[in-house]
Amino acid sequence: MDRSQPVTGSATDNVDLARSEQYRFLARLLSKAPDAATLDAMAALKGDSTALGQAFGALADAAAETDAKAAEREYFELFVGVGRGELLPYASFYLTGFLNERPLAELRGDLARLGIARAEGRHEPEDHIALLCEVMADMADGTLAMDAETQAAFFKSHIAPWAAQFFDDLAVAPSARLYRPLAEIGRLIVDIESRAFQLAA
Repeated sequence: MDRSQPVTGSATDNVDLARSEQYRFLARLLSKAPDAATLDAMAALKGDSTALGQAFGALADAAAETDAKAAEREYFELFVGVGRGELLPYASFYLTGFLNERPLAELRGDLARLGIARAEGRHEPEDHIALLCEVMADMADGTLAMDAETQAAFFKSHIAPWAAQFFDDLAVAPSARLYRPLAEIGRLIVDIESRAFQLAA
């Protein structure tokens, strides 16, 4: 996403930097298939004993067993397809059953108020899960200087109502191999963020 005017800021602490990195990681893999270099970097990820750490470890194992051609084919089957992919990763579809409906219009209104414009060369509707993760990443690291209340409002309006269901669907999609552990990472991040914003309210 592009900003209609420069916005400066910085992450308040390491937690916000970690949040930003996790959102940006999701955005990268949900916007396009990983290339060979990205797969190598993913295969080098180290997990830990936490649920999120175990999910990253599973993703590393899956990446080590996947080449770029297979990843591209999997991404195509999941999100593009012939006619349509197995999943439609848009808020409007999940909330209304149709694309380009009221959730997209409401999102566009909020993005305009935040000073965010569609980047040149990007044509997918703004309610794509990858674009929403990108906005959250920019908020978390201070690229968009938004306070915690604004971040919480955006998350609760445009991600919380549907993203967990999307990641649940991705986990069981017929073509999901590499993307199955990514779905678990996404589901956990949504859950962690939901709890954190509730506690901060």
